[in-house]
Amino acid sequence: MRLTVFWNRMNQQFGEAYAASVAKDYVIAALGGRTIEQALADGEPAKKVWAAVVATFDVPARLQ
Repeated sequence: MRLTVFWNRMNQQFGEAYAASVAKDYVIAALGGRTIEQALADGEPAKKVWAAVVATFDVPARLQ
């Protein structure tokens, strides 16, 4: 998954402003207690990070 696809899905799920806030502030256990931004900066694949988002939030099937 490319980062552009990842951010597109984040924006569809949360809206642009809230997506940025979730990525910066929300700690996700499935990412080792890191935020989305931290996990991506550490080199985690966008696909793995998106899977953690899907597992954590109520993401509609069309975005999974």
